[in-house]
Amino acid sequence: MSRQNRVTPQGDIVAIPERGTLMGNRGVLHDDDGRIRRPWQVRRWLVCVLEFRGRKRQVMTPRRYTELFFLDEATALAAGHRPCAECRRQRYNAFRAAWQSAHPSPASSYPPLADEMDRQLHGERITSDRSKVVFRARLGELPDGVLLRIPERGKEIHLVWKEGLFTWSPGGYRERIGLSGNVDAEVLTPKSTVAVIRAGYVPEIHPSAAALV
Repeated sequence: MSRQNRVTPQGDIVAIPERGTLMGNRGVLHDDDGRIRRPWQVRRWLVCVLEFRGRKRQVMTPRRYTELFFLDEATALAAGHRPCAECRRQRYNAFRAAWQSAHPSPASSYPPLADEMDRQLHGERITSDRSKVVFRARLGELPDGVLLRIPERGKEIHLVWKEGLFTWSPGGYRERIGLSGNVDAEVLTPKSTVAVIRAGYVPEIHPSAAALV
């Protein structure tokens, strides 16, 4: 039986058999029996590598952080996570630098600290009733690496990539459809992260997308 520890672009934590290419966490979400009891505990939502310095963990150890898994980095970013400063240091630094370019601060010439980014992102992840925050934008305004829905296509989720839309699924991207810049989209990736991507941060994409280009 699959554990409930896979994360969708909407930020939902689900039980599916497909394995992810990245790990992450939001604090301790499970009980001693391995059942998810809350969608998040802390504001620090991270994206981590699957292996780091030979460390070994028992998944869903009682009272330890809940290991979450993502199809790829674009999925994790859409869900509201950002790169870990320890196991993905280079990616974290690149994210910070792009954040500084996208959100310049007159009070500081240095890239933002993790807490500053996490506070901003947390307000763009979930509403007061704990539903996913989304916003509307024209497809032509969005950079590669953003995940979204197009109302006319129902609940399908798509990745903007290589001048096309790639249909997301838990196991990879299934098809490529044409990109029309004048179409309205419901964007899942938080606004601040979209700005970071536009400023030059390129999310890591699941290999299945390469076969569709």
